[in-house]
Amino acid sequence: MERLTGLDASFLYLETGTQHLHVCALLILDPSTGDYSFEEFKAELGRRLPLIPQMRRRIHEVPFNLDHPVWAEDPDFDLDYHVRRIGIPHPGGRRELAELIGDIASRPMDRDRPLWEMTVVEGFDGDKVAVISKYHHAAVDGITGTNMMMHLCDMEPGQRHRVDPAEERKAGSAPNDLRLLAEAIVRFPGKAGIVGMVPKTLGLLAGFAQRRRNDQAGMALPLTAPRTPFNMAITPHRSVAFTEADLGAIKEIKAAFGAKVNDVVLTIVGGVLRAYLDKHGELPDRSLIASVPVSVHEQSRHTEGINKVSSLFCELGTDIADPVERLRKVAAANQSAKEEHDLVGADFLQDWSKYAPPNTFQLAARVYSALKLAEHHPVVHNLVVSNVPGPPMPLYFLGIKVDGMYPFGPVFHGAGLTITVLSNNGDLDFGFIACKELVPDIAALADAVPGAIDELLSAARTLG
Repeated sequence: MERLTGLDASFLYLETGTQHLHVCALLILDPSTGDYSFEEFKAELGRRLPLIPQMRRRIHEVPFNLDHPVWAEDPDFDLDYHVRRIGIPHPGGRRELAELIGDIASRPMDRDRPLWEMTVVEGFDGDKVAVISKYHHAAVDGITGTNMMMHLCDMEPGQRHRVDPAEERKAGSAPNDLRLLAEAIVRFPGKAGIVGMVPKTLGLLAGFAQRRRNDQAGMALPLTAPRTPFNMAITPHRSVAFTEADLGAIKEIKAAFGAKVNDVVLTIVGGVLRAYLDKHGELPDRSLIASVPVSVHEQSRHTEGINKVSSLFCELGTDIADPVERLRKVAAANQSAKEEHDLVGADFLQDWSKYAPPNTFQLAARVYSALKLAEHHPVVHNLVVSNVPGPPMPLYFLGIKVDGMYPFGPVFHGAGLTITVLSNNGDLDFGFIACKELVPDIAALADAVPGAIDELLSAARTLG
């Protein structure tokens, strides 16, 4: 039994009937590298589960929600529930697969079971296999999700895992509610620690204000983003699209302009969104602001919990037509944002969420969702853009070669679009997910990625 941290639990509290807080990933597998059968694929997954004990854990709530829930091993774990097999509608291409992913992403997860699902889609693009994984954000973040994936991947094809008897684990009994209730009462006085967070937060805000008065650059300010069509209250329905780019081209652009890979990625996203909004007659005259998750696993003093993340607010330069000028502005702004982010500290978000009262948090989320309050206050940020480091070498998922690995994060009220980018064996794989009603033509965003890269690459080669 292990208690969720406040940050992990907040992904449960913030979830509503329209705001699903799970993450998805699409793996494209090439079965020509080995003998594939669904039965053996599922059996191999079952053999490896002892390596990933969190995949057998489920949420157990504390009576009356007086404290954060705990993880407990599911005594009724059923692999058949978590792994499904479906065919893809004709003609079996990217559009059909994207619609399947959107349907899967639109459904909430059953909290009475371990919070993951895996859908195996056969017949994609002729003879390929697509695997659509879904995990709740309370159970994974970018780093822990990647680490979990590594237990399911190999460096060579056709490998089969043999379970050591020491790895076998028997399911324990369900947590005792009376014990959880007693622990919650004992822990309750610790909530008073929130009092200490208030002066720290006020001090940080005062420092930021002073930096602005001194004309020092810093992070883009939340609540100052322009409103776009996808900055509204969201519905439960999701649409997705995906594409890939040559990581070598991104690194060539990076080297030519003395920028970082993340600067180039954000500039590409800015170019894609500028073209999309301009086409729809909705391009603001101010830059869009993205919330960019930052892993703090290496910096955090907290040893417990799964999600260890902070966030930067970054301008995307959508108000700048010239891609080179946009890149230079984005790179400079990111440097200033990083410096200010370091002043906040790696644990600020985790420290605050530690004191989140479950009932109050959940009620506030439901009210915010039901009243569509996201449409009645200034836009906090326009979208989430996440850049996750992935494997630099070929991988074999449960023995089958991985051709593509596309991530899809959650979307939020007021920010109905999320773009996640993952490096994978020399490629940069882009995953787009949005509220379907707010971005009905999401494929246009993915289709615009090659053009945005070509603009920067041509400029980079002109410099040379």
